[in-house]
Amino acid sequence: MQAASEQVSSCAEARMSTADGDLGSRVHTRDSQAMDVTVTDFATTIGLEMGTPQDTGNVLRLYVVRRGAWTLRYGSEEIALGAGRFMLRRSPGLIGYEMLPRTSGLTVCLPAEIAAEASKPIIGSAAAPEVRLLLAYASALHDTISDLTEVGLSAARNALIELARGVVHSYVDGAEPALAPALVLAARELADQRLTQSELTPGMLARELNVSVRTLSRAFASTTESVGAYLRRRRLEEARRELAAGRTVTQVAARWQFADSSHFVRVFRKRYGHTPTEYLQSLRG
Repeated sequence: MQAASEQVSSCAEARMSTADGDLGSRVHTRDSQAMDVTVTDFATTIGLEMGTPQDTGNVLRLYVVRRGAWTLRYGSEEIALGAGRFMLRRSPGLIGYEMLPRTSGLTVCLPAEIAAEASKPIIGSAAAPEVRLLLAYASALHDTISDLTEVGLSAARNALIELARGVVHSYVDGAEPALAPALVLAARELADQRLTQSELTPGMLARELNVSVRTLSRAFASTTESVGAYLRRRRLEEARRELAAGRTVTQVAARWQFADSSHFVRVFRKRYGHTPTEYLQSLRG
């Protein structure tokens, strides 16, 4: 197995092909490194077409496209990834790539110990439960990396590797305690996208993430609020924002899935200590 320092070097070289040179403000990247695992967010402002040195390192790379399109070239083979798609592939053979203008996404570079488990490229939807978990955790690493101790970095590294194994083998191990933070992050991200939908419930989130409601609830038990409490809080936050923007109580109650205006007023007062009308009066001074 390659030494960790060699793995880090290989990942760093891959980042250089998108972030270095004279690209300047045309490509924005953000890197976070947990030992021999590297997470890179990127966004382009223009189209790019680049060649890279022949990649002979034995690492596993996850490529995710959030917006735009990214075509990667392996010899005579071209693999096009559109928005919402991912590819997990061992590194050897990459010779270049092309991106459309305003393409954004994320890459994760993983060590040989997990690369050996991926015998062939895996391509699919980034909405798959196991991919959602990995992406949520990888994105959160950017926000916490500066506060992590050596022990924390090691835990983050191991969690990302286990999440990558989930993508390789198409499963979500909800019973693994170390993955609870990723499950919470993925559930919150999914919930925030669907707050106006009447079918949004803890049960729906659990189904979308391919875990049981009990597993999801157990993951949230490590936070300050339950799944249901998170949904209520976020809907109230969005409702209050729209009240301030000029929508009526009736409009807000319907949009954010409260039973009726009276129910909305009650839960609003319980959380904020005043009614929506009193809140609006306070804004007017």
